[in-house]
Amino acid sequence: MQWPVLARRLQRIPDLRNPKKTQHTLTVLMLYGILVFMLHYSSRREANAQITHPMIEHNLRQLFPELERMPHADTLFRLLRQMDVAGIEQAHLDWVNHLIRKKKFAPYRINNSYPLAIDGSQKMACSQLWSEALLQRRISGSPKEEAEPSCYQYYVYVLEASLSFRNGMVIPLMSEFLDFQQGDTAQDKQDCETRAFHRLAERIQRAFPRLPILLLLDGLYAQGPVMARCRDYHWQFMIVLKDRSLPTVWEEYQSLRGLGADQQHQQNWGERRQHFRWVNHIRYDYGPNARHHLTVHVVVCEEQWQAVDEHAEIVTKRAKQAWISSRPLHATNVHERCNLAARYRWGIESGFLIEKHQGYSYEHAFAKDWNAMRGYHYLMRLAHLLNTLVRFSSTLAPLVRQWGVRPFIEFLRTTLSGPWLEQIGLDEIARRLRSPFQLRLI
Repeated sequence: MQWPVLARRLQRIPDLRNPKKTQHTLTVLMLYGILVFMLHYSSRREANAQITHPMIEHNLRQLFPELERMPHADTLFRLLRQMDVAGIEQAHLDWVNHLIRKKKFAPYRINNSYPLAIDGSQKMACSQLWSEALLQRRISGSPKEEAEPSCYQYYVYVLEASLSFRNGMVIPLMSEFLDFQQGDTAQDKQDCETRAFHRLAERIQRAFPRLPILLLLDGLYAQGPVMARCRDYHWQFMIVLKDRSLPTVWEEYQSLRGLGADQQHQQNWGERRQHFRWVNHIRYDYGPNARHHLTVHVVVCEEQWQAVDEHAEIVTKRAKQAWISSRPLHATNVHERCNLAARYRWGIESGFLIEKHQGYSYEHAFAKDWNAMRGYHYLMRLAHLLNTLVRFSSTLAPLVRQWGVRPFIEFLRTTLSGPWLEQIGLDEIARRLRSPFQLRLI
């Protein structure tokens, strides 16, 4: 089981509560919070109504001996409101680091690097300013004082980082909350995704100083300072290059593409016929008076495939993708960097879809307190990581593939709410929990 490994890391979080007034250890409360999200309870009220059921509590105590008594959801809220919730994410990072050292993700590396996708997502929006950290957008009225008063909407926006592997496995890694007070107040500008990227990159570098990383980024990050930071950290990158981005780079590409046979490659990938063209060693100047420069490499993939349209006729469809690469392209690495790495940036967007609409209540705050809201978010990401490992473990993957993820979660909830574990026997359950277990991913 992986829980003992994670529990040891959660025990390192400082507990600032008065020990004479506490009934539950911090680790038990963290376990309770993780179970709420693992079992797809959508609110604190639903968790109180369901997970505290006597049968569920009895069964959970058999699986987790440290859980002597089930906490109340408000107890967890009070803890998250006053504790340093960054410790939850640090336990998350320590656990992922443990899995990396055990080489659990080694088969899915690209150019011996770990593909890490970074993207932003709105968590929630509301009409009340319940925290000074909330971002804001004007939805009506005029910003001028003499005109109609402005009406604002306040929202939470998070920049997420996740390992996105070519087998479809997405490992939640780190979250950076955009904070209004982190913006440029002198210029009357609030926090933005690009500014948050640099904070997140610094934290990733501190957490994984020697980990070889391949960043997968969308077109927003096709800019000099972002690529320069990746260079300083010795990170590789594949960044989407939009048609109207970096015009000098596009001009250089158009003038040099196709000059030699070693600058293109054709192949069939699945049902798609692909034609790659690339130009290496393009100089990109940026910054005030173009005082800074970088060397980048551009690859464009044009592809076509057969599909059936709405009239049941076979039609030929075409698409074009372009990326900026941190390393030169050639025929032996273009498939791996483009198809097996850059394209799988969609994994983090798929993760957003799962967390928002498939059981993890990403868009629910769980508390209108900035610190507690972040704590619930970190617990949700930790629960998503646990469920992802279950989904891709060699032992349970066939069952999850047969039933589907959400029916599998429902099966767990049904099992915990009934007397089915009694048929196995308490001694047998204890024996299985003590027996060695090795996580194997597919």
